[in-house]
Amino acid sequence: MRRGLAAGGPAGIETLSCHTHQEVTMADPLKNLPRLPVERALKVISGRWKPIILYYVFSGPKRLSELKRMMPDITQKVLIQQLREMEEHGLVRREVFAEVPARVEYTATELGLGLEPILYALCRWGQRHAEARGEERALLDCIVRPRDEQAAAA
Repeated sequence: MRRGLAAGGPAGIETLSCHTHQEVTMADPLKNLPRLPVERALKVISGRWKPIILYYVFSGPKRLSELKRMMPDITQKVLIQQLREMEEHGLVRREVFAEVPARVEYTATELGLGLEPILYALCRWGQRHAEARGEERALLDCIVRPRDEQAAAA
């Protein structure tokens, strides 16, 4: 596969060519982030699975197969895509261990861990929303707890 900048295209746009001679243009995810901070934050964590993936990696390093088991409704392709985007945005770190077979683990970075209280607040809001609508019996507990709250409970 050949990578190069698209001729005459805007900066940050890559054209990928493959053996079928078809070109696919992909925007660089970091170059197209909004300037408004709240919009930027929502763009970085947007997607059906990113908050859920973060939810699970907050508790410690996870292998791809572990994450797939925790989220059986996600396809492996989408899981890998979401992890790559979060790695690109600095939310998770991908570590490859020199073993046979190779072992890869994903861990939340300090920047990613900064989202922990935000995701916990969203979880709590979701619980309040369900309670207001009389649907709380169908919910699971919020397993994410901000680190300062975890320390206080210990």
